[in-house]
Amino acid sequence: MVTRRSTVPTRQALRWRLFPPDVDVLPWTRNDALLTVGAAVVDLVGYTMFPQVTGAPVSGLGVLLLTVSALPLLMRRRFPLTVMTVILVLGALLNLTAPMEQHFGAALAVALYSAARAGRPWATAALTIGTVGVTLLTPGLTAPRSFLHVTSACLSACLIVGTAFAVNRWQQETEANRRLLADRAVAEERRRIARELHDVVAHRITTMQLMAGGARANLDHDPGVVREALVTLEGSGRLALREMRQLLDVLRADEDTAADRHGAPEAPQPGLSDLDRLIKESRQAGQCAELTMDGDPGRLPPVVGLTLYRIVQEALANARKHAGPDVPVEVRLSCLPERVRVSVTDGGVPDGAEFAPAPGTGSGYGLIGMRERVALHGGTLKAGPLPEAGFQVVASLPL
Repeated sequence: MVTRRSTVPTRQALRWRLFPPDVDVLPWTRNDALLTVGAAVVDLVGYTMFPQVTGAPVSGLGVLLLTVSALPLLMRRRFPLTVMTVILVLGALLNLTAPMEQHFGAALAVALYSAARAGRPWATAALTIGTVGVTLLTPGLTAPRSFLHVTSACLSACLIVGTAFAVNRWQQETEANRRLLADRAVAEERRRIARELHDVVAHRITTMQLMAGGARANLDHDPGVVREALVTLEGSGRLALREMRQLLDVLRADEDTAADRHGAPEAPQPGLSDLDRLIKESRQAGQCAELTMDGDPGRLPPVVGLTLYRIVQEALANARKHAGPDVPVEVRLSCLPERVRVSVTDGGVPDGAEFAPAPGTGSGYGLIGMRERVALHGGTLKAGPLPEAGFQVVASLPL
């Protein structure tokens, strides 16, 4: 059964064509409109309530001017100083023609706050003085205002401006903290990528080097061993390229997704299920490695599995570089109810054996990376030589 999609545009589709969601049809937002209506209502209620108490008549011109005075607030975000100036002119006209009992309206307060948020100090000071002067105007320009009116006008204006300055200062501190957190997150991500690159290079490249040396040594004696070593070398190189590509995907995550770039979904990160393969690769490289598991590792979170995998990977690579490929290594994984513990122990260079570590080793980045990984999970790491011979790495992570 073939279903045909209707070609008649729906009401929502027509609306999106006429008014796209990403195009600002109006120069103000819904919040600006609500604020304007609220300020107008507050001023109108105050203007009509006070005459009922004092017995003074309500002026229709005053109601009109109050309503018109609130309309410029729609543009307060784009033109705060202009809006403040217009409201001051309308306020002065209102006080000269239809004086109000309340001297500081909501529209004037919102306009002064917006101008103080966006204007420079000298402009804010001039508008503040102008606000105080306008609120004290009377139909008889020479009619004095009481001390209470003058004091309250000055305090109100200073309170609004002070609030605007405080909000500006708070936003600046918030933005600085946000940038600091963003920079810290970027630095942490760089350290994580550096750890991953170090683990990939230290393990994969070292294994490939040992396999290539073994294949060269047996090239004239045992072609079967050479063929097997080359096959394993090819697989190890492919895995190294895949892991490094995943790290590059992280660096280019803002450009596109990994699936769009490579045409296939990104391969999962290694975990505890890959420890057997890791041990097998070490054996093929000539390292006598054994793996022992106590408990059920299937219930561990993937991030914990990745951390344990990288620790074992780095410890095996260090054993090959510093003790030699022929030194036996024991890997033991213990899954307890509240913790998971992994230990990697090598027997050290045998007595009488001569082994020179590879040049450029011993930088300590491997141990630093392992400590950082364990610290992220709130665990502990102990690494050091054994009393008799050998080296041991023990990591314990809480669950």
